[in-house]
Amino acid sequence: MVLLHVLYEHASGYALFAVKEVEEIGMLLPQVESSVLSLGKFNSLVSLAAFFPFKSAQGALENINAISEGVVHADLKLFLETNLPHSGKKKAVLGVGDAKIGAALQEEFGFSIQTSGVVAEIIRGIRLHFHLLVKGLTSEAASKAQLGLGHSYSRAKVKFNVNRADNMIIQSIALLDQLDKDINTFSMRVREWYGYHFPELVKIVPDNSMYCRLAQLIGNRKELTDESVETLEEVVMDNAKAQAILEASRSSMGMDISPIDLINIERFSNRVVSLAAYRLELQEYLRSKMGQVAPNLAALIGDVVGARLISHAGSLTNLAKYPASTVQILGAEKALFRALKTRGNTPKYGLIFHSTFIGRAAAKNKGRISRYLANKCTIASRIDCFSELPSSVFGDKLREQVEERLSFYETGEVPRKNVDVMKEAVKEATDVAVEMKRKLDKQEKKRKKREKKLQELQANGDAEVNGDAETPVAKKKQKHAAEETPAAENGGDTSAKKKRKAEAEEADEVEEADAPAKKKKKRKSEAADAEPAEVTPVTPVSEKKKKKKKNAE
Repeated sequence: MVLLHVLYEHASGYALFAVKEVEEIGMLLPQVESSVLSLGKFNSLVSLAAFFPFKSAQGALENINAISEGVVHADLKLFLETNLPHSGKKKAVLGVGDAKIGAALQEEFGFSIQTSGVVAEIIRGIRLHFHLLVKGLTSEAASKAQLGLGHSYSRAKVKFNVNRADNMIIQSIALLDQLDKDINTFSMRVREWYGYHFPELVKIVPDNSMYCRLAQLIGNRKELTDESVETLEEVVMDNAKAQAILEASRSSMGMDISPIDLINIERFSNRVVSLAAYRLELQEYLRSKMGQVAPNLAALIGDVVGARLISHAGSLTNLAKYPASTVQILGAEKALFRALKTRGNTPKYGLIFHSTFIGRAAAKNKGRISRYLANKCTIASRIDCFSELPSSVFGDKLREQVEERLSFYETGEVPRKNVDVMKEAVKEATDVAVEMKRKLDKQEKKRKKREKKLQELQANGDAEVNGDAETPVAKKKQKHAAEETPAAENGGDTSAKKKRKAEAEEADEVEEADAPAKKKKKRKSEAADAEPAEVTPVTPVSEKKKKKKKNAE
């Protein structure tokens, strides 16, 4: 007889259910489908054998990530080893919902796995009544666990490295193309609008951006003087053109314009000029992003064409998965399907047509060089997608190969072999990677050193704040310790020292008592010194000194 157990993965933990009367159930699948909705009937078919709750949200996320990738997690392995019977007369069969994890479990444990048939209906019933089958689990707690795990799983899936975000490249190139269209449209509007007042300016300055700057600068053409030539020359960067503009303004056939119309034209021209300036900034931003995300592709085919390829493919990963034949006609899908439908010639190139290599090739060699270039683009995109440290070494080498192949088509000079070029590239890339790693380690050490210094400064500041309050007490303790140390060192009788100390203290008290009299005498002597001494006074000999002399005799 077969013993069927069903594994159910829930947001709160793993559950193992034992199914009763497997053979009868297998023959009566419609009855199982009808009994799933009723809890009483479903309880007669299925009983909970074991339940393993997840300890934390992080543990639940790790387990669900492992299941989605078809990997047996350590928690699941321990749970099944503990609760699933491996020996006995009855042959154990494990039912799982996902065939991918089922194959991994079969390889890990070696027992029979079932994923179809009655197992799917039983799992549907378990999902419906799970909070009632597990003791202590409420419907609200189960839904909260599912919601929290769903949010964590989604955040983990969409998490990406900001330094290698190809989504920023896709949005930048789309905005760049949109800006090109808008700037052209707005520039034509400025030309038509300002052309009523100064029609000759269009022939002198055909560039759209420069025309808008001049329309903003000139304003009313009648106000132009000889002094304005220097300002015009700064814009057009040509003295002859500036003189031509001045002469044309004096003999122009344009109509007069009111101040309010001129203000509107100047404002609109200012907007167009600011858009053109922003486009240059965006192009620089795109160049820096391509250098971070796809440096080899940018070095090979250029920033704009490489960004267009990534945008058209959807991501750098998708572009890396494409074969070279797909990359070659990427962007020419309409022409391809039209050619297949009408049985005509298929297109030779798509977006890579904008590369300079195809423009430089002869007409008969355009298809050959486009195929070769698509091959190198595929290699470059795969290196960019799967390399850890981004560098443009391989892109430069691939570009050299395309240059050599182009010269081979024109002059017949045999290019280098791909093996030799790749060996050089691998060697250079290794050196560059070592250097980059050394710089990164140096920066990390500097950062840690700065953090350590800041922590020390903060600790010293806290110690100083605490030390200021404790300074008097600490000084008194040090003084007492210094006084007691000699006594402790000498040991024995210290009465003589105590007596000397008492005598010294009495002498200090006497000196303190005599201090005011001494101060008064000092002040009198200072006053006497300040007065001019006319007669030198004779110092009388005191009586005490006379007595001392007599006694000595």
